[in-house]
Amino acid sequence: METAPFHKALAAGPEQVQAYWRRAKDGPRLRCVHWPAATPRGTVFIYTGRTEYAEKYGPTARDLTDAGFSVMTLDWRGQGLSDRLIPDARLGHVEDFADYQRDAAELLALADLLECPKPWMMIGHSMGGCIGLRSLVNGLPFERAVFSAPMWGLAMPPWLRPLSHVLPPLFHAVGQGQRVSPGTSVENYTKTTDFPGNMLTTDPAIYDWLQDHVRQVPEFALGGPTVDWVGRAIAETRALYAAPRPALPVLTGLGTAEEIVSIPAIRAMHAHWPSARLVELPGARHELLMEAPEHRRRFLQDSLDFLTA
Repeated sequence: METAPFHKALAAGPEQVQAYWRRAKDGPRLRCVHWPAATPRGTVFIYTGRTEYAEKYGPTARDLTDAGFSVMTLDWRGQGLSDRLIPDARLGHVEDFADYQRDAAELLALADLLECPKPWMMIGHSMGGCIGLRSLVNGLPFERAVFSAPMWGLAMPPWLRPLSHVLPPLFHAVGQGQRVSPGTSVENYTKTTDFPGNMLTTDPAIYDWLQDHVRQVPEFALGGPTVDWVGRAIAETRALYAAPRPALPVLTGLGTAEEIVSIPAIRAMHAHWPSARLVELPGARHELLMEAPEHRRRFLQDSLDFLTA
């Protein structure tokens, strides 16, 4: 297995860590990362969100390995240090959301090669929550799943919702699907947004840490999604809502100050899901695992209690 670069100092995670290159069956090269636990009680797979990369989850990996879990994660195709998919590498793009399942398959295949201990469990954040729910529907061998502000719908003003189903196919039909989605920027969000107006976290120290990552490693930076990505995301979230709810135990965390993913969509998903429990954190924003200490501690403890049950 070919080793890949990893920025250990920036990650502030466990000392023992190894990154590997894997190639998806359809071609893109993916960076996968493994944090082993000293006395493992299982393995947690972190499904990261859009724009994210493995180093961002160093502190979470430390908490999980301290609790006895080995950790596996990856940079999805089109972001982090994995292969970018279109000429303008600043934009988040995917041809089909099903392609992310090819990436997930490579991560699980690597975990098999590394003999990562079972049971296998998942934490899925934002877009990773959308990809993760599809993995559960497809029957990937996870025994429990935690979702953090899952992207089961996109937050948007009411007037835009009808247009959101029409505009992406129209842009695609006229050859404009790979342009940046209206209302977003080709620049990384943390580079263009100061802390007071950000939608990610209420913790200024964490926000500065995230900004420092893209300052020190510009290759991490990813701007807005393409129009095609938005269209594919909307189609996938609608399909997931119509799919049977997985029967395994699920815990979902949601901040009441969420502005990136749809709060009503998350609540609606839980309305008829007997094995799932929704926990709402008053005042928390999108990044529950990178929030102010009072929010992060509560969600982390709920998650660890759930994973070790």
